[in-house]
Amino acid sequence: MMAPLGRGIAGQGDETFLPPAAPFRILHVSTGNVCRSPITERLHRHALELRLGGPQVGGLLVESAGTWGHEGAPMEAHAATVLADYGADPAGFIGRELLDEHVIRADLVLTATRDHRAQVISMGHSAGLRTFTLKEFNRLVRAIDPATLPEPDPALPGGGLVERARALVGAAAALRGWLLAPNPESDEVYDPYGAPITFFRSIGDEINQALDPVVTALTGVPARA
Repeated sequence: MMAPLGRGIAGQGDETFLPPAAPFRILHVSTGNVCRSPITERLHRHALELRLGGPQVGGLLVESAGTWGHEGAPMEAHAATVLADYGADPAGFIGRELLDEHVIRADLVLTATRDHRAQVISMGHSAGLRTFTLKEFNRLVRAIDPATLPEPDPALPGGGLVERARALVGAAAALRGWLLAPNPESDEVYDPYGAPITFFRSIGDEINQALDPVVTALTGVPARA
């Protein structure tokens, strides 16, 4: 069994804390930051907690923002309902407008659509190699051999997941020009803003399915059956 993340084992069986690794920041981007990106952020956090056995997520920090973000706004009520359906926590969410500093700090940016991806890349900050649509990243990650990624290592700060995440992004960027989408629409998560709860739930299901192989690749831990 993997030792608690962020801890190492010293001699004579004594447990010692290692200095924390700089977090690997994952930024989810949509338009208003009240529907798609809040759902994706909180489902992503929830999945990490389930895989890693608790709120300690190995130095992986998941955030969100919107290209036309409703600064300070709560998420849409239907979005919160979708999160509750999956057992994820919608509490305390506050909308943010996407700023340069968010892109600069992010190690991986996952957007709802190709337009969002283009907007992030247009901000500069060498964002092109670390910005993908969520479904694009899903497609690329599924083509990467997990054996080529660093194994999680409890002796490293954060359990080695930061190093694994960096390697995963590099491998996905290298594949992008070789593994194209069957059609442009396949890389899109459409906006449910103003739609009934049934459409929000269908979007939540799309997002959850797209996240599953991403979280597996990031953590090395498959979803529980």
